[in-house]
Amino acid sequence: MSSNVGLTTPRGSGTSGYVQRNLSHLRPRDTIAPYPKDFDGMKHRQRKPDKDILNHDRLREIEVKVFDLQDKLEEEGVDEEEIELQTNALRKKLYSAADGADGKSGARGLKPHQVHELAAAKIEESEKLRKALGIREDYEEGSHWKRQEERLRDSLGEAGRNGER
Repeated sequence: MSSNVGLTTPRGSGTSGYVQRNLSHLRPRDTIAPYPKDFDGMKHRQRKPDKDILNHDRLREIEVKVFDLQDKLEEEGVDEEEIELQTNALRKKLYSAADGADGKSGARGLKPHQVHELAAAKIEESEKLRKALGIREDYEEGSHWKRQEERLRDSLGEAGRNGER
């Protein structure tokens, strides 16, 4: 036997002397705290929408409508020049309407896979709520308790200094 593992001799043991690993042995886990100690990492961070993806989706919707018109006109047998004129006119109209609307539609008509649009709508909704409730932009969650604790510490420190005199 090598490195003092198992029986020195299998004689009289009723076994072949073959040593196996105990697969049912539970090893102790690492001593990791069951909760995180970094509370700043636990704060909710709102997902920022990607402006490029939002713009791409907006332009794609316009081009889908233009393509639908082009397809319909081709089925009706309209000549190529007339199709080009009508599609360009529709494209200009939709671009000007999209620039005027500025993407303020809300989250009601959005689907779950439209993550960036949902994030933009959520940010807009949060801003409306923040303004309605009169919450400052630089407000940090839990800051009231921190200020209250600091005042308590200051008052206890002053009381301790006055008691020493």
